[in-house]
Amino acid sequence: MTVNRRNFFKVLGATGAVLALGKDLKAAPDPKSNVEFSGILYDSTRCVGCQTCESACAEANGLPEPTATVEAGVIRKTDESHRTIINSYSTSKGEAFVKKQCMHCNEPACTAACLTQAMYKTKEGPVIWRGEKCMGCRYCMVSCPFDIPKFEYHSANPKIEKCNMCFARLAEGKIPACVENCPAEALVYGKRRDLIKEARKRINDNPEQYTDHIYGEHEAGGTGFLYLSAVPFNELGFNTSLQNESYPSLSKGFLYSVPTVFVLWPAMLLGLREATKNNQNNTEKHE
Repeated sequence: MTVNRRNFFKVLGATGAVLALGKDLKAAPDPKSNVEFSGILYDSTRCVGCQTCESACAEANGLPEPTATVEAGVIRKTDESHRTIINSYSTSKGEAFVKKQCMHCNEPACTAACLTQAMYKTKEGPVIWRGEKCMGCRYCMVSCPFDIPKFEYHSANPKIEKCNMCFARLAEGKIPACVENCPAEALVYGKRRDLIKEARKRINDNPEQYTDHIYGEHEAGGTGFLYLSAVPFNELGFNTSLQNESYPSLSKGFLYSVPTVFVLWPAMLLGLREATKNNQNNTEKHE
């Protein structure tokens, strides 16, 4: 197949400039700006493991109705058909349930790893996937410290599946489906700052009920999904060894310390893909 040189170098140049100069074609929101991210507070002491959030999520996002039930000792992960799941853990204070989904990091590693800004941190807070921009590299999957983005390997038109905090519903003035449908009121949606205040108030008002830790307040630079628990979070399967600094901050200075060829290589692959795709489209038009 003949590659259109003009398209190839146009995309290569644009993407190479983004990587080499450290500038985005469309800059993501600055987490240190005055914009307040929204998020969700999950109180595991209130969760009864009913899985209503799983069903509501599936219905809101056109996914298969969940069929798996919550079983103690059986730990499920999110996948291409389940953006959120509930697991049961045996803890020092008895059985406890935990909801798992995208954490919507303040400074997401997945967006920093994405060459095309297909994985994108919105100014409102949710981290969303934009399929029209995705080149299928799956760097987002490798970079996520919470192992969340999942690829539809068996689909003819594969997508990256993950919770997007019901971003379309938020645009309509609604709240996330899981929050709206939780019968135990274990989930609260709001501004992240307010959620942290509410979480701290619950801990202070009932110190015997909660462990003095808001998971997500500082982990990985802070997340949009926050957790309260009656027991230390390692008893609930959480990774408690994550750094407090965001993971993208680890790469600061990277562009100035490695040979240019390693920075431009992904750009060249992207340019080749785009040029080939455009050339194929032109060929099909003339046939």
